Amino acid sequence: MTDIAIIGAGPGGLVTALRLLQQGVTPTIYESVAELKPLGVGVDIKVYGTKEIEELGLLEEFREISVDAVDSIFFNHYGQEIYAEKCGVHMGYLHEQRFVHRGYLQMLFYDTLVERMGGTERIVLGARVVKYEQDAEGVTLHLEHRDGRTETVRHDAVIAADGIKSAIRQQMHPTLSDPHYSGITMYRGTTLREPFRDGHTILHIGDPRVSSMIIYPIAHDFEGSGLDLINWVVEYERDETVEDWNQIGSVDDIVPLYDTVKLPFLDVQALMRDAREVYLFPLIRHEPLENWVDGRVVLLGDAAHAMFPRGGNGVCQAFLDARVIAEKLGEHDDPHEAFVAYDAARREPVNRIVMSMRGEGYEVIRRMVAERTNGKPFDDIEEVLPLAEADEIFSGYHRLVGQPRPGFEAGEATGFRTWDEASARA
Repeated sequence: MTDIAIIGAGPGGLVTALRLLQQGVTPTIYESVAELKPLGVGVDIKVYGTKEIEELGLLEEFREISVDAVDSIFFNHYGQEIYAEKCGVHMGYLHEQRFVHRGYLQMLFYDTLVERMGGTERIVLGARVVKYEQDAEGVTLHLEHRDGRTETVRHDAVIAADGIKSAIRQQMHPTLSDPHYSGITMYRGTTLREPFRDGHTILHIGDPRVSSMIIYPIAHDFEGSGLDLINWVVEYERDETVEDWNQIGSVDDIVPLYDTVKLPFLDVQALMRDAREVYLFPLIRHEPLENWVDGRVVLLGDAAHAMFPRGGNGVCQAFLDARVIAEKLGEHDDPHEAFVAYDAARREPVNRIVMSMRGEGYEVIRRMVAERTNGKPFDDIEEVLPLAEADEIFSGYHRLVGQPRPGFEAGEATGFRTWDEASARA
């Protein structure tokens, strides 16, 4: 049986390991951190991501740590409603869309992997892979351990899921691995709050020419508090140079940007001021790669297709990578042939998503409204952005990421307004 190494124990690497177990292959995992902890903030798992989790036999466990998404509502920077659509099964999909804390999801995958592998013997923590060498028979990985030791290990093939700063991608594509700052930084935070609306809604707020804000719950009754843990993200242009998820930010930079937002069910300014933590993350452009394979070494997840963290597609596309690469390894005796088949199936469609995420996706409707109203309040949204026009934009986006709207036909509206305009302006 092929001896596979996986570099990285993030969600993508762990799901890949679980998929390989389904194929009868027990991999060895190398992770640079000494201890895995439930770090991070929220992620939006789309319907196709939930499908992958269900196929791992973890749907019920996933439901226990996540929130079902029911409504997705878009507002301008005055809090006027622009558009709304249902999510997941409430739209007619076969699978749910769910919101979850990234760290809790990662730990679910890790704990499941340890259980299914019968222990941690094949999981090496505190070991950073710095480079690889290979020949016709296998791959040699050069490790640096947290205690200062260096080591070389040998495997038949290697799957590099080592993230946005992938050392393997850097070695494989040295001229394409330099990051370029987009000029936009994300402020990401979480706040404990009473549930807003029905506790199952994602909000999209603001004039993108100035700033954009996304808000959604990622846990009910968080740690027995009786409150929802609310995830929020603000995009804002600023000078930035460091690509690091763990930079600490201040809400003082962004709260004034939302002074005009008046929602009847949520004070967004207070939501930011009461944050438990605030992290900065600059949006970095990584150029799409022309090849994910070098012999017996292959890239997966962010290492292969780092994209702007918009819309939950980064982690969900890594889940698809994991399934396809495991399937191809099951179909081909030669790991290189399996990796080439995986690359052929995944790279081009994912690269299209990478480029799309550099734009605004369906969030463009807020920019369209701001431009058509010259940044002023509107009286009738149908005169500014007709429902049929918005529907077409959303349907095209959903097709792009691999989850076409069920039952959508030209001219058939699947979006809706959640309340009348008088209420929206209140």
